[in-house]
Amino acid sequence: MTKALGLLSGGLDSTLAVKVLQEQGIEVTAITFVTPFFGSKKAERSAGMLKIPIIVKNITEEHLEMLLKPKHGYGSTMNPCIDCHALMLKTAGRIMEERGFDFIFTGEVLGERPMSQNKQSLHIVAKESGYAGYILRPLSAKLLPETKPEIEGKVSREKLIDLSGRQRKRQFEMAEKYKIKDFPTPASGCRLTDPGFSGRLRDLIKREGKPAIADIELLKTGRHIALDEKHKLIVGRNEEDNAALATAASGKFILFAPHGVRGPYCLAPRELDEGLLDMAAKIGASYCSGTEGERVVFREMSADSPVEISAVYSRSNRPKEFVGCGR
Repeated sequence: MTKALGLLSGGLDSTLAVKVLQEQGIEVTAITFVTPFFGSKKAERSAGMLKIPIIVKNITEEHLEMLLKPKHGYGSTMNPCIDCHALMLKTAGRIMEERGFDFIFTGEVLGERPMSQNKQSLHIVAKESGYAGYILRPLSAKLLPETKPEIEGKVSREKLIDLSGRQRKRQFEMAEKYKIKDFPTPASGCRLTDPGFSGRLRDLIKREGKPAIADIELLKTGRHIALDEKHKLIVGRNEEDNAALATAASGKFILFAPHGVRGPYCLAPRELDEGLLDMAAKIGASYCSGTEGERVVFREMSADSPVEISAVYSRSNRPKEFVGCGR
């Protein structure tokens, strides 16, 4: 029996690609990838619905190295889509060889995403992966050059599809045919396509060079406010943020919580001088539930001899601009 390894995002296109191949009696296994910028939940859910096994592969280190200097550059934000897809296919190709799959496939549709799914981009991605002849795109295969599995008769080209463009009418018709009712909207699940998050990441790289994974994770939490060119303050927006900041406190960061008043936790670099601590206190106080002119005290958490900082509450101390556009 022919065995295929498919890149599964959990979206409609990759789900349909699985169905198209299963109709030919091909045994399908899914693979999905994890980094700080995207996860596997949607893909795992889709694999469960399709009743196929799934490989979850963490590619954080390789992805971060690529992200710092992508060969083919970024999209409109910090999304290196061509290099990212090539890395995924390269990783899938190695697993294909190790585990005896006959080919790898994706749910990509020619022209659906003008920048990353045009013929030239698809060709570049396949070439960069090192497995060009083994990459099948079932939904647009009839519009693309034949692949080895087609030439070798492991896949019937006649039973593949000729989808192209951004209109999704045919995909919806196929979904109805296959009785697929529960699928997410066709939006990217990658944080690197979000302008605010990309701005924060760009700022982090500018400040620290290659960032630590823990610092990347912190970009997802709170308001990020520049104190100077080197240091920034992270201010919680809600209880969920406060809990996340509490777990992030370490030797690198100091965590302050307001004392006697409702307000946000504030995470600051431990090496802040007195002037920057004073600035941090003013900003933190401006987000508390105080009254104009009231003094707000912040106390260091989880310390034997806690440091205290304080500032007079004034809403005017809220910064107008946040690192990376803020949230």
